[in-house]
Amino acid sequence: MSDEGFPAEIVEIREKTGVYGEIYQVLCKILEGPDKGRVILRNVKGPVKKGMIIILLETEREAKEIKAR
Repeated sequence: MSDEGFPAEIVEIREKTGVYGEIYQVLCKILEGPDKGRVILRNVKGPVKKGMIIILLETEREAKEIKAR
């Protein structure tokens, strides 16, 4: 694992989640590392836009899809 993390580009913003709607569920494409090119679903806190580059500390874990109640 890299000390700084792995850069990933936000491809699509899915939904807001969390108690106050502060968490975004996004699809992001890994740009470097052993999982380069893989698209995963992650939860991100804070304002995000499509095309932003975020740093993921790990790429093995994926978020669960939000289901309608």
